[in-house]
Amino acid sequence: MGDVVNLLDHDLDGLSAYCEGLGEKRFRATQLFRWIHQKGAKDFASMTDLAKSLREKLAGRAEIRGLPVLTEQVSSDGTTKWLFDVGGGNAVETVFIPEDDRGTLCVSSQAGCAVGCRFCSTGHQGFSRNLSTGEILAQLWFAEHRLRERLQLPAGERAITNVVMMGMGEPLQNHQALVPALRAMLDDHGYGISRRRLTVSTSGVVPMIDRLAQDCPVALAVSLHAPTDALRDQLVPLNKKYPLSELLAACHRYLEFAPRDFITFEYCMLDGVNDTLEHARALIELMHHGAGRGLNAKFNLIPFNPFPASGLRRSTASAVQRFAQHLQDQGFVTTVRKTRGDDIDAACGQLAGDVKDRTDVSRRMNRSPIPI
Repeated sequence: MGDVVNLLDHDLDGLSAYCEGLGEKRFRATQLFRWIHQKGAKDFASMTDLAKSLREKLAGRAEIRGLPVLTEQVSSDGTTKWLFDVGGGNAVETVFIPEDDRGTLCVSSQAGCAVGCRFCSTGHQGFSRNLSTGEILAQLWFAEHRLRERLQLPAGERAITNVVMMGMGEPLQNHQALVPALRAMLDDHGYGISRRRLTVSTSGVVPMIDRLAQDCPVALAVSLHAPTDALRDQLVPLNKKYPLSELLAACHRYLEFAPRDFITFEYCMLDGVNDTLEHARALIELMHHGAGRGLNAKFNLIPFNPFPASGLRRSTASAVQRFAQHLQDQGFVTTVRKTRGDDIDAACGQLAGDVKDRTDVSRRMNRSPIPI
């Protein structure tokens, strides 16, 4: 009979192809997809409007396999963090952030991360492996139905309105598994997330930004963190391969396909490293006269969340506000991200999970002070 298939590994087209292989019509796959994603069903026997013959075919051949939950922590501000076991001694983290007008889920795409940004706790662990489509989707599948139950939401009301691929890992280095997961999130028979409310964050994998534009254009957030190549080389090692000129050119191309008319640039504020008015002026020069010229950009300034191995400090509140004001005065929409879930280490850059370092990152990472 072969291996048991995890149906979470399929978007609707993939599930349709699987059902056709069982001799079933597409509408059966749509019914099955709704049961899995809209209702959170785990066993085929409960899917009462599926033909008995299909339920019998699925039994033993297929399953709906989520991820084992190792821990669930709820912050004083309502932020929830789950630690999921992905096998092989590895775990990944997923965070739900409730707000008055939305519920945002921050989803992981890899166990660890190979990019190794200086200010990111995940990157300091090294990289273990890519997650499968089913492992990416399982985070949303579990969180949505867990939250509906906890919040006692009426039938048909969704707990999660926004998804950001900003958890552990670089999503675009796992493009093959990412795209079907995004399509399932977008599908009205699944979670019905709007393209404008589904965001992929990247540190700047230029060829895959172009691929995403063709395969599944959603909102794009770029981890910028520096206004010059010299400084960004220090903070985001990937910049040595894809420098700012190439990255910003890719952003220009992406906007032709994007659901929003702007690119969000994330900028982690590091005390004395990238947060001075000189840095702000250099950023404005880059966007007004350099490679970012003509690019509709929104800046999201992120207070750094310190961790011991980084050797970095959080910018002062006054430095962040001064930096933001300088950008705003030049006409850029600029927000300062609120820190959420600090008491459970769920804030941006803190997701660490438990990942075996198979890339010897502790040796490779240069932890010497960054020249200002």
